[in-house]
Amino acid sequence: MTNTLSLHAFMNIQIGDIGHIIQLAIAPVFLLTGVCTNLTVLTNRLARIIDRSRVLEDRLDIGYSDVYLNELDILYRRSHLINVSIASSTACGLLVCMVIAMLFTGDITNISLDKYIAGMFVVAMLCLIGSFLSLLREIFIASASMRAHRHVRHPTK
Repeated sequence: MTNTLSLHAFMNIQIGDIGHIIQLAIAPVFLLTGVCTNLTVLTNRLARIIDRSRVLEDRLDIGYSDVYLNELDILYRRSHLINVSIASSTACGLLVCMVIAMLFTGDITNISLDKYIAGMFVVAMLCLIGSFLSLLREIFIASASMRAHRHVRHPTK
């Protein structure tokens, strides 16, 4: 009877610990959802840039134009920034997944991984910040390009 009670108490403690770990993992899981949404936005922007550059390259095949070359240069810079942003977001997502895995691994093995988990989370946040900064820079370039094309088409009097 004593062995049964102690085994039952041990199992309840383990289940309680796992429940606590799941509670700790909820915030990173929500962050992972946001990162995935960000990746969707980034890949859509990259697809539009690629589509536009293909149109311009086809037009260049028909006839040379400095306007097309300038716009292609801008599109190449934008695509580079989007690729950096995608890489940073992906790294963030992978690090968050590793944080979640380490939360459970540390609990199962009774190894203190707190400092590693905190460090990985900080690096994940730095990757996310880098992703947002690259996206913001790409948006600024796109906006400036749009304003420049507006002045070319409709010069002020």
